[in-house]
Amino acid sequence: MNLKFGREVCSHLEVARSREWLVTNGIGGFASGTVAGMLTRRYHGLLLAALKPPVGRTLLLVKLDETAEYDGIYPESGRVFPLYVNHWANDAVEPPGWQYLNSFQMEGTTPVWTYGFANALLEKRIWMEQGANTTYVQYRLARATGPLRLEAKAFANYRDYHSTSISDDLEPDIEPVTHGLRLQMDEGAVPFYLLSKQAEMEPRSQWHEDYYLAIEEYRGQNDIEEDHLYAARIQVTLRPGESFTLVASTNAEADLDGDAALARRQAHEAELLDRANRQFSIPAPAAIRQLTLAADQFVVQRPSPNDPHGRSLIAGYHWFSDWGRDTMIALPGLTLVTGRPEIAASVLRTYAQFIDMGMLPNRFPDQGERPEYNTVDATLWYFQAIRAYHAATGDLSLVRDLFPVLQDVIKWHTRGTRHRIYMDEKDGLLFAGEEGVQLTWMDAKVDDWVVTPRVGKPVEINALWYNALRTLAEFAQLLGEDATAYEALADKTALGFRRFWYAKMGYCYDVLDGPDGHDGSLRPNQLFAISLPHSLLSHEQQRSIVDACARHLLTPHGLRSLSPDDALYKGRYGGDRYKRDGAYHQGTVWGWLIGPFVCAHLRVYGNLAEARTYLTPLLYHLADHGVGSISEIFDGDPPFTPRGCIAQAWSVAEVLRAWQETESERLGD
Repeated sequence: MNLKFGREVCSHLEVARSREWLVTNGIGGFASGTVAGMLTRRYHGLLLAALKPPVGRTLLLVKLDETAEYDGIYPESGRVFPLYVNHWANDAVEPPGWQYLNSFQMEGTTPVWTYGFANALLEKRIWMEQGANTTYVQYRLARATGPLRLEAKAFANYRDYHSTSISDDLEPDIEPVTHGLRLQMDEGAVPFYLLSKQAEMEPRSQWHEDYYLAIEEYRGQNDIEEDHLYAARIQVTLRPGESFTLVASTNAEADLDGDAALARRQAHEAELLDRANRQFSIPAPAAIRQLTLAADQFVVQRPSPNDPHGRSLIAGYHWFSDWGRDTMIALPGLTLVTGRPEIAASVLRTYAQFIDMGMLPNRFPDQGERPEYNTVDATLWYFQAIRAYHAATGDLSLVRDLFPVLQDVIKWHTRGTRHRIYMDEKDGLLFAGEEGVQLTWMDAKVDDWVVTPRVGKPVEINALWYNALRTLAEFAQLLGEDATAYEALADKTALGFRRFWYAKMGYCYDVLDGPDGHDGSLRPNQLFAISLPHSLLSHEQQRSIVDACARHLLTPHGLRSLSPDDALYKGRYGGDRYKRDGAYHQGTVWGWLIGPFVCAHLRVYGNLAEARTYLTPLLYHLADHGVGSISEIFDGDPPFTPRGCIAQAWSVAEVLRAWQETESERLGD
């Protein structure tokens, strides 16, 4: 896939500002913005540092407003070309820097802008150092007949990445250091540095007020305006073929050699592609290679007392940290399909340390507080992630080490744990839920309103429960342990699961034994009763479910969370929290659900080529929204506009996993 846009995109502001880029550093920090260079979110910036990896994300360097002076012969007599654009609260949009943008492209995960004016071409690249809160911005004068003078105004801030700030929030201290400036934006703030071997830098301290954040207004946020500090003036003269690198870092000793830093980034991505290529029977197409690189953006360090090198997976950018449910669902696609089983093993061992009362954490808060345990499915997905790891590697040592943990999980679930999660002795099914708590992946909650409560016995929870029991029985046999008890529990669950079949409609109830009885809403959750390794349905039932979901839930970008025929269906995601969360699982399309649909379709129809066609629209989507990645959600109604996070872990993971599952030689597995 050619992720390159010319002036057909770049010279149209509405289009160029709707496409966003993302670079990451492997410890939770990131940089992100729009192709046009306009700030539209509170999450846009050139250095959002993870000060408590992988959380504690803090906006430090916001943006650079660049101006080029050039006439091809003498810089002192040249014309001035502004290369930036701002959108202000009074709705003014100036200067028109996007008009000089000839092209934008992704080199791996590195965004590249090419500006054209007169006979000059100026390239700009942005990337981050792996494992460090360090951003590189490199300019190269690719074509010219004389020198070019570049001036950049650096804007800084110091705030949590979820918030916004006004000019009297901070008392900055900016002072010269060797090769640049040290910026401490407030008393007690972590300092950061603007560094370069080539440029002249001068401290400034002038607040620019009322930047307008258009996406935040669409999302119904109260804070849609923000102030940023003009903190430094940077100047450099480039001659044809020369480059200049600006380094923004929390490390005063950061490497200032931009070419060497870029080579490290390129070598890292080349190794990722090489490892992933070995997992496919034939060379993967460009879009799958791009998704392999996107997969790496979610892999982060999560140090713990028992393992300073522990790993986890960020759920999505811009605003999610690492979530237990998302991590376990995404793990096979992000790590095993891409040929990185050691990352998978580290994640699985890391999360074992956080299991409490038989439950995996749902979420790690942004400032490193105690994890939250309000999920019924994360722990069950943990079994599937371990099963997938063993199937991919044959490594029994991890299974042996985690086997006691898994046994304890089953004990807690059979006798009962938090939030009324317990196995009903009557039918062997898992019950979960209490008033005011959201436990399944359909977890939207606004204040005290749980939008999709699903209290009772949800269909996918019990498909996962059955598969967890069968998986543990298989592990017991591999380890020479007694599997009888787990097989008996699984058999009981299988009998109880027959209650889910809604014969009148030809699909499964979504929830049994809820406060108002059985819930017959047509939702995609029943697909997991087909797509997981051990199915509980006859072939005829499987086909009936796949067909029903295809007719009512399937879209080009994933599956709707509720049928459009339902009175509670919401086809558009937007507005304030009540409107957005009210639609989140009530019709909004989820990209990650294409994975279970494709696998269920393949199980029913056995047509590899046809199953793979359902992935094609999401591969084209790589050129939209978050360029090079896959969005979290989409509107349920046409044209299925992308919404939510611009890059979502399980969306990327499930497309990769489904692509591998539809390879030709896997049909006989």
